[in-house]
Amino acid sequence: MQPSLLLSVVMAYFLGLLLVTWFTSRGSDNQGFYVGNRRNPWPLVAFGMIGTSLSGVTFVSVPGAVGATQWHYLQIMLGHLIGYGIVAFVLLPLYYRLQLTSIYDYVSRRLGPHSGRTAAGFFILSRTLGATARLYIVIRILQDWILSAWGVPFWLTAAVILLMIVLYTLEGGVKTIVWTDTLQTSGMLFGLVACTVFLLDALQLQPLQALHAMQSQGLTEVFATNVSAKDFWLKHITAGIFITVAMTGLDQEMMQKNISVRTLGGAQKNMLVMAAVMLGVVVLFLFLGGLLHLFAAQQGMAARGDALFPAVVMQHMPQAMQVIFVLALISALFPSADGALTALTSSFCLDILGIERRGLSEAAHKRWRHAVHLGFAGVFLLLVLAFRWMDDASMILLILKIAGYTYGPLLGLFAFGVLTRRMVKDRFVWTVAVMAPLLCGVIDSMQAVWFTSYRIGLEMLLLNGALTFVGLWILSKEPTEEGFLYSAHPRSLS
Repeated sequence: MQPSLLLSVVMAYFLGLLLVTWFTSRGSDNQGFYVGNRRNPWPLVAFGMIGTSLSGVTFVSVPGAVGATQWHYLQIMLGHLIGYGIVAFVLLPLYYRLQLTSIYDYVSRRLGPHSGRTAAGFFILSRTLGATARLYIVIRILQDWILSAWGVPFWLTAAVILLMIVLYTLEGGVKTIVWTDTLQTSGMLFGLVACTVFLLDALQLQPLQALHAMQSQGLTEVFATNVSAKDFWLKHITAGIFITVAMTGLDQEMMQKNISVRTLGGAQKNMLVMAAVMLGVVVLFLFLGGLLHLFAAQQGMAARGDALFPAVVMQHMPQAMQVIFVLALISALFPSADGALTALTSSFCLDILGIERRGLSEAAHKRWRHAVHLGFAGVFLLLVLAFRWMDDASMILLILKIAGYTYGPLLGLFAFGVLTRRMVKDRFVWTVAVMAPLLCGVIDSMQAVWFTSYRIGLEMLLLNGALTFVGLWILSKEPTEEGFLYSAHPRSLS
């Protein structure tokens, strides 16, 4: 693809985003930034959240991993369906009942202010690492396949893309990104369908014929049956449940969009519709992955993993398909970064700085919010450059591993708050939240010695949450008064 054509395509796409931003952010205030003034229609939020949940990592890594892990990723998705149900019918009613702007305010009210800041801190760490890993993979593809031909350095590519994201999220926040995410989800899904149709035509196969060809090549196994393996089906389904609860239900970015819906019923519909559509989309990604591997074998290509999809497109597809691929890739990139940047700004301002409790004017509040927003954009840039140095082969596996360590304490904190009535020693909660992932790291490093053939996989998240829960139990005692579960007041031993 000619770099000049790429530049024109990207600029036209970005101008479209700015136009949407201009229309949607007019008159936006701080509450519009944080929760869209709680007026967003649920179908819009549901469709836009598909792009946020999938991201560029799903677009590239899930198809690329089919050669190594077949369709085992579908095991995780089956767990996701159960997890989305828990989020819809357990967590969302709690958030709406308390009229939360930041979901970590629940932990502050239930366990104490130190606990709330600890929860927010782990979200900030989790989402910063996860979002930049997702962002990196798309920037790397654009850089390696297109922009390097112009001699554009990687850092400049990353800086320009982050500047674009800042420009359309700085003012509108959630009020804007529910609209831009809808546009971007449409672009990503169009690219997915177009590439699938092209490969079916290139292979001269009907969908069922292609499925049979994949089966003959051993590319479509869904359930792994080796109990000791990391991807054993029960482990993956269980992990999928808790990954969804933690990375969706306990994640400010995802819940910030959900609680921007006018009613609880609408937010629950949003979650269930998104779950059903997500399952279908992931099946199509896995089918595309099988087609890519069949095509690569036919052409004698050596590319595998994350490199496979872009290699097939850039080396064997016509220019029109390359344009569609780049547009789809950019569409997958932006939702994984814009919502994260907005949610991190919200959580830092509300949970760490406590900016709403300071009695600032609307203008002063906005100045603080802008400064935090730009600060996180700078952090994103530094971490994207760090991922370039690491250059991990499969980013989706890296992201899930990171999540196992960083979302575990969130899982433990919320579980303790919802499932027990005990009071904690609030000022010591952060030590439990830090020790749990450190213990998990030790267990992970000693697996071969301690467990012989058994290997812990994605269930590390559940183990991490359980260790946090046990630590909180040790630091707690029975309440001295009745009826405080979900209370608006902190209940801790301080």
